[in-house]
Amino acid sequence: MLAMIFVYAAASAADNPAPATSAPAAQGPASIVDDFHQLIDSHQLTELRTTYNSSYGASLLFQPDKLNYYVALFHGKDFWRVIRTGSYDEAQNVYHTFVSQTEELAKVDIDTLRLQATKQYTDHVVQMNQQHLQNLERDAEYQRQQAQQVAAQQQQAEQQSSSLTADLRASNNELDAVQERIRALEEQESNPTLTLPKQEAPAPAPATSVGPTPAAQTASTR
Repeated sequence: MLAMIFVYAAASAADNPAPATSAPAAQGPASIVDDFHQLIDSHQLTELRTTYNSSYGASLLFQPDKLNYYVALFHGKDFWRVIRTGSYDEAQNVYHTFVSQTEELAKVDIDTLRLQATKQYTDHVVQMNQQHLQNLERDAEYQRQQAQQVAAQQQQAEQQSSSLTADLRASNNELDAVQERIRALEEQESNPTLTLPKQEAPAPAPATSVGPTPAAQTASTR
């Protein structure tokens, strides 16, 4: 991956040359960065160490033919700084310094990445909870409607039960009266004694007067 970054950086430098001036400038020694890019293009550097922290990185490379060490600090595909030294210990110190800088520089990127992920996750959880809440509210409303229907059915059933209880009481009373009448008639039919209905005595006939009553005769004799 580092080789790809280096190749990209070298290509970028080639694609964006310095603006031409009216008078040719005197050619001086190549800068460390230019030298670094040329060595990358010619594959003369060997990568020894590379550390990535988010989009920041530090690399330690070795030039075997000249025993030079190059330490590079980069962000994405752009190199910030390149330091060359012939001392391995110095190259190690510079490398660790660059690594520490990448850790500090990457904190913002890492925190941003974590916060973005946390926000997306929280939004997802909020959406799920809102959906769950809507489902619960819908279930609660359905249960409330069912409870109202059951209460209405219970009230109707209680009224019907009360009416049926009154009807049953009247039917039982009627049954008792019928059964009592049946028992009375059955007892009467099973009685061997002949009982005739009582005859009412005839009323005396009114008296007819042919002659004077005894009282009238007594009165006339006087």
